[in-house]
Amino acid sequence: MRYGRGPEILSDISLSLPRGSFHFVTGPSGAGKSSLLKLIYLAARPSGGSVRLFGEDVTAMADTQAPRIRRRIGVVFQDLLLLDHLSAFDNAALPLRIAGHKPSEYRNDVAELLTWVGLGSRMHAHPPALAGGEKQRLAIARAVVNRPEILLADEPTGNVDHDMALRIYRLFVELNRLGTTVIIATHDQDLVARSARPVLHLDKGRLKPLPPQGPAE
Repeated sequence: MRYGRGPEILSDISLSLPRGSFHFVTGPSGAGKSSLLKLIYLAARPSGGSVRLFGEDVTAMADTQAPRIRRRIGVVFQDLLLLDHLSAFDNAALPLRIAGHKPSEYRNDVAELLTWVGLGSRMHAHPPALAGGEKQRLAIARAVVNRPEILLADEPTGNVDHDMALRIYRLFVELNRLGTTVIIATHDQDLVARSARPVLHLDKGRLKPLPPQGPAE
């Protein structure tokens, strides 16, 4: 994968992740972690090779078809992409609203999720009034609210303290137990070491699988 005529960001990447697996993606800044997630989310297309999701070749999928695939994927973006004109509650509920669910169907579930990530008293606040860590937790709540088949998280614990990072990790573990495939790109080596999850290590655009790093938390 390359951007325009620039150098290859990802080179000779070949991998297959089983449904329901849980992987970390690690590597130094610029190694291609975010680019790999973009390929999976169809936010970018490969310069060569192919991408298959849910048993379907999506490499050259028409832009009009991409939303059908994206609705099955939850994403925690590094730049969060929250909507400032919506409350925390409405930001978190947005995937359910887009899917056509009525507020009466999801009101209690969204409130419970926001409470779980420590935003129970802030659900009516708008993103400009939230601290950095609160915004991070809101973005995570939005990504997991509809129990996606794949969850992609780009540095999801970057702006939270250690205790909240572990709590967020346990939320991802619970989703994984329910069948969600989880892929987390992170620099948080302490979290990786605690998890005993498989690690995909990127270095200069190339992939090197690593064994699990430590005991499960």
